[in-house]
This record gives sequence, structure tokens and C-alpha cells, in this order.
Amino acid sequence: MRAVRIDVHGGPEVLTVREVDDPEPGAGEVLVRTVASSLNPVDWKTRARDMGPALPGTLGWDLAGIVVASPSPKFAVGDRVIAMSAQLATGLGTWAELVRLPERLLAHAPATLTLAQAATLPLAGTTAVQALAALRPRTRTRLLVTGAAGAVGGLAVQLARQADVAVDGLVSRPEHIEVVREFGASAVTHSVAELPAGAYDAVLDTAGVDVSSALADGGLYVSVSDEPLPDVPGAAKSYVQESSEDLEELVGLVDAGRLEVRVAAYYPVTEVRAAHERFEAGGLSGKVVLLF
Repeated sequence: MRAVRIDVHGGPEVLTVREVDDPEPGAGEVLVRTVASSLNPVDWKTRARDMGPALPGTLGWDLAGIVVASPSPKFAVGDRVIAMSAQLATGLGTWAELVRLPERLLAHAPATLTLAQAATLPLAGTTAVQALAALRPRTRTRLLVTGAAGAVGGLAVQLARQADVAVDGLVSRPEHIEVVREFGASAVTHSVAELPAGAYDAVLDTAGVDVSSALADGGLYVSVSDEPLPDVPGAAKSYVQESSEDLEELVGLVDAGRLEVRVAAYYPVTEVRAAHERFEAGGLSGKVVLLF
């Protein structure tokens, strides 16, 4: 089978698509034929930096595909599934034509999306769900989401609105303002200076931007970015954890028409280097999808 591998860290040129042995599922593992995956910041960072499992290795966290072997009564051969694999910790990358993963990581794919669209949901959606849970949103909360047009930020805005939380957004470019309004944000700006001082009960930072001046006294500040936390009492990082339960929640919202995913570009896996270059150039209001 083909897989996207790296032998050394570096730029997109270190990515290679090569033939490797088919995986052999272990006890409790399901074998999935990959239809699509998507790019996330952790993918290019793992490629570029010495921060993950030993090399050579297969990259990728997101998975959307079709079950081809399963010991589980929950997942039958032919089922459409999605999953998130914590490749950085486990080395089980999803950028391969066949992927073996523990059954506990899988969820049935949304019926209302193609598998190419569904591939955008696992990592970004799980990150958004868990970060919002850390903020303990309440109906009286006024929330600010930075990077609100990004993959995690855009889903977080929508999820917060589903919980009746008033949400504002900070974006990097004026052309993204209308996109975030469509997600349900009330006020959206591309300027930190325009944020009202001390106005927010909670901040979810997905972009590594210090907006602590906009946080009310006693407010909650949670970040999913790699940047250092601002000097805010109780400020915390949210580190995503594998969770099929969170995936099932997201799938239910998608199929109910209450959560939207956006795709900016599709690339065949053979063009993975070009996909990385497009992704790292930034300015996207949707995800970059790899097709297998």
C-alpha cells in the first residue's frame, strides 16, 4: 500500500509517497481503507520539527474511510467511519491507504457528508469540543474566539452557539469576517485593538494571539495554540485527547444540520507536498483535504 512518510524533518520536500507493507490489525483493532484525510498544524510541525516518534514514520491525524476488517459488532465491513489518531504520541499515522486503529477511536461517519468532507472533522472538532468544555460555557457567558475562521475556531464558534453562548470572533483578515458571522458570531473583527476591554467572560485562543486585555476580571482563558500563555490568572492549555464519544457528538450535530464543515482545497495524496505548501501559506477559511 501507499503511505506518506518522512525519514528526516524539514520542508515539504521531505514528504514521500511510497509503498510500505500492509498493516496487520491486532486484538481489538479495526482495519480501514482510507478515502481521505486532512491537514492540521500539527502535521507540518511534526514534519518540520523533531517533536514526535522516531523516524521514519507515517504522518496524519484525521481519517475518513471504509472498514475492510473488523472484530467488532459495532463496525461491520463496508461501514463508513471517521477517527482521530494521536500520531504525535503513538506513531499511528493516518496518511496511508490502509490504517489499523483501536476500535475505541472510531465513530460512524456523518451520513450527510462525503467522506472527503468528513475527513475535516476529527482533530479540529475534537479539539474544539474539549477546549470549550474546559471553559465551562454557560448561557450568560460572552465568549471570544480567536482564529475564528480557522478549522478549530470556526467549529468552536458554531458549537458555542449551539450551547446558547454569545460569541464574538477575531480573525486575521477582513475577508474572513463574513464567514465567521455565518458561523453565528455576533461581532467579528480582524483588529485586536478593536476588541472591547474587559468584555469577555471567556476566551478561547486558537491563534496564539494575546487578547488578555479583552478578558473580564475572573474570566476563563483557554488556549489550544503553541504560543506561551498570557499573564492571566488561571490561564490554561487544552491538549486534545482521542475520544470517539466527542466524535459521535460532532457527527450528530452535523447530521442534524447544526454544524458546518468547510473545505478550501482537495489534493490527491500524490500531491501532498503541494498540499502542505498551500496549507502553510495560510489565509484559508476551510481545510485542505488529501484524497487517497
